Amino acid sequence: MFNARVLDLRSREEIRREMKKIGVTSVGVQIMLKKSDSRLIKVEGVGTKEANIIKQEMLSPGGDAATEKGTLDFSVEESDLILMGTASQYEKLLSKLKMQPFKCKQIAAEIEEVLENYEKRDFVLKLPKKEIPLNRTLVMGVLNVTPDSFSDGGKFFELDAAINHGEEMAKQGADIIDIGGESTRPYSDPVSLDEELKRVRPVVEELLQRIDVPISIDTMHPEVAKEIVGMGAQMVNDVSGLRNEQMISTVAELDVPVVIMHMLGKPKTMQEKPEYKDVMGDICRYLRNQVDAAVRGGISREKIIVDPGIGFGKTIEHNLEIIRRLGEMKSLGHPILIGTSRKSFIGKILHVDETERMEGSLAAMVSSILNGANIVRVHDVKESVRSVRIADRIAPRSM
Repeated sequence: MFNARVLDLRSREEIRREMKKIGVTSVGVQIMLKKSDSRLIKVEGVGTKEANIIKQEMLSPGGDAATEKGTLDFSVEESDLILMGTASQYEKLLSKLKMQPFKCKQIAAEIEEVLENYEKRDFVLKLPKKEIPLNRTLVMGVLNVTPDSFSDGGKFFELDAAINHGEEMAKQGADIIDIGGESTRPYSDPVSLDEELKRVRPVVEELLQRIDVPISIDTMHPEVAKEIVGMGAQMVNDVSGLRNEQMISTVAELDVPVVIMHMLGKPKTMQEKPEYKDVMGDICRYLRNQVDAAVRGGISREKIIVDPGIGFGKTIEHNLEIIRRLGEMKSLGHPILIGTSRKSFIGKILHVDETERMEGSLAAMVSSILNGANIVRVHDVKESVRSVRIADRIAPRSM
């Protein structure tokens, strides 16, 4: 018996270690690493001329490219492509495409960028008062100062209760505390700026004196972001995804990290039969566009975090697919934040209300971490911190 088996290795570092175990030379490891990890890359809306060139250039080194059936006879004007190849095969493809006509150079540049982004591991959360290397998963504790949030609405609406909960989350190991004064649950109504500030201002003011944990402000409004960051908050979490151009200029001026989240529509209407042509493709395209708008508006690229927006205009199946395929968002080249905690899809699967969703929340959170999440937004901090530590040991960030 030769004990043959398929190796389930999920990173280049794991592949490198396995080669070292059997005595491969350092030079050999470097050469063979490029042949060992196959990647599927989807490229959308490629002209038929370029698609045929890419197909041939990918076949040449032993890779392949799936195209629409009408591409070969030019009966369609464009096609999405699914490229299949190793790092070595992509290197050869890109060198050839850069010499080809039409839009081949632009396509090559985007593929090259995506491959580089996908392997990024050296993210750092650059806050005004400290820098946190993302070589481990960060836990963001949720503090809703609202009477109507989907999970804990009203529970921490009173000032003392909110402050005590913030202190408790800090003691339990939260890396960031995200404070919000406006509910964004499905079908919720907006509140006035004055009301939102009235809710969050005293909580932030008091917690800044009591804890060392960085505070993030969860808001869609530039006026709120400006005032609360001016008080000492160090991060902005915008569930509307910087749709407000004034928010872009405000965050650029404040020079703090910002979370850009995907949401389909508005909280009031987002859960009314949400539909996508391609849920991961649509989310990535939206976030790419918003990141580009943010950078054009003066926000530093290294301070942008992306969030797929679990539960914000998504069905149960959409949410599950996002978690399952979260690694695709690494193609964007930014840290990924995700909030699965107590979301309704967990309740619907398990047939439980908000008070019974901890186990489901932890399962979804750990799955997200193993699939690429860098920051997790949670309600149950103590339990989440413990789960994160195990997940990070299973899949260390240094890989």
